[in-house]
Amino acid sequence: MEDYALSFWIYMGVMSVFVGGAMKKILASHISAAPTLLAWLGVTVLVERLCSLWPPAILALAVLCTVCCLSSSRSAPAQTLPTEGKAVFITGCDSGFGKAAAQRLDALGFEVFASVLDLSGTGARELRHICSSRLTLLQMDITQPEEVQQALLTTQAKLGLRGLWGLVNNAGICVNFGDAELSLMSNYRGCMEVNFFGTLNVTKTFLPLLRKAKGRIVTISSPSGEQPFPCLAAYGASKAALNLFINTLRHELKPWGVKVSTVLPSAFKTGQSSNAEYWEQQYKHLIQNLSPELLEEYGEEYTLETKQLFQDFAKTANEDLSPVINTITDALVSLQPKVRYYAGPGVGLMYFIYSYFPMSISDKFLQRLFLKKKILPQALQNQNGSSHNNNINMI
Repeated sequence: MEDYALSFWIYMGVMSVFVGGAMKKILASHISAAPTLLAWLGVTVLVERLCSLWPPAILALAVLCTVCCLSSSRSAPAQTLPTEGKAVFITGCDSGFGKAAAQRLDALGFEVFASVLDLSGTGARELRHICSSRLTLLQMDITQPEEVQQALLTTQAKLGLRGLWGLVNNAGICVNFGDAELSLMSNYRGCMEVNFFGTLNVTKTFLPLLRKAKGRIVTISSPSGEQPFPCLAAYGASKAALNLFINTLRHELKPWGVKVSTVLPSAFKTGQSSNAEYWEQQYKHLIQNLSPELLEEYGEEYTLETKQLFQDFAKTANEDLSPVINTITDALVSLQPKVRYYAGPGVGLMYFIYSYFPMSISDKFLQRLFLKKKILPQALQNQNGSSHNNNINMI
């Protein structure tokens, strides 16, 4: 019995070394995005200390790391499906992910149907110039059922007896500014109308064509639909509803042979995010529509800081959209597409911390990663007697 116990603890020691090394490899691939937030060495030491104090954790972590290592070992180029004769419909192609995806998929040989809000806009003109004759541009606002139906009829007419191989749900908006209490009801409704109901309607409308081809659905969502990002309640709630719908659809469409994937990007410069005038308009709209009572409770200084933090965060967003476009492409051509794609630096690390660390740690990490608010609402400053010392670290 003693020999067995000794062998067990030797095995535990070896596994501790393995887990520590594996943890370093996992975190090293994502840590570059947030060097000041978390030091990989500190995390490794912490995990190893926990393992020494609580041996059962070693086995659980060993299983986790083994799965991660096996997944990473599949780094060899995988076989992909041919693109010839396959058609893909992409929403929201005026700019950002949609426009870049239309260009990439057209270059790969797909027949691309790209919906835009403005057929005479800059994005549509550039797509006409860059892409091949296979590209079809359609004017479609996903919140307008008659326009979605017309896009379906146009697509059906072009496809003939063929089905639709892929639907890329990209169109979305972030009509959101400030704390959940400060966000206007029009913000909540606006986000839900586009991000949830619009995408829901497009998906349901095109499903018969997708089932016919045993195709793919790829939806661009957001980590804010699963994690409590400060000041993104309206946007996050719409993405949370979308995530649940897409996940339910994934189960229901499996017998039909339709594969469903969700892409969770990090911060990228798309749409109006880098437009300073846009944030000014959002701020003015908020101030003009807040009740006098709420404005007094929070104070203009507090809301002004929120606007500045959004602007600063947008400036640091990634301009290279390829991580997201690569995942969209993989979801469409891979023999076995992933259910979830984490696209962009830092997303894997964020989800790792959110999934395996105490909530108090993940909350602080998220707050430091996104909006580092320092100014308290005016009413709290008055309560704390801190009206002359606004620079309070709330994290």
